[in-house]
Amino acid sequence: MVCSKCGLPQELCICETIAKEAQRISVTSEMKRYGKRITVIKGIDTTKIDIRKLMKKLKSSLACGGTYKHNAIELQGEHRQRVKEILAKEGFPKEIIEIA
Repeated sequence: MVCSKCGLPQELCICETIAKEAQRISVTSEMKRYGKRITVIKGIDTTKIDIRKLMKKLKSSLACGGTYKHNAIELQGEHRQRVKEILAKEGFPKEIIEIA
């Protein structure tokens, strides 16, 4: 199989790597009903990155529940610092991840 975007074989495709470097990701914490905190991750381009796979990795690494809605990943609990570390391990540069 050959990638339709970059023309390289599927195992050598660099499209997702380039997409990870060209984004601005914000990680925030919000208060929900009954005093529960959630961590919200916005700014990930879903057309170039497999958001379901990334969300599954985050939820299993943080041992929490979560969902994807309104172009944002919502994770149950306060995980801002740990999310930044996990995203960096997944190939996102630390400079583009902004914690608020």
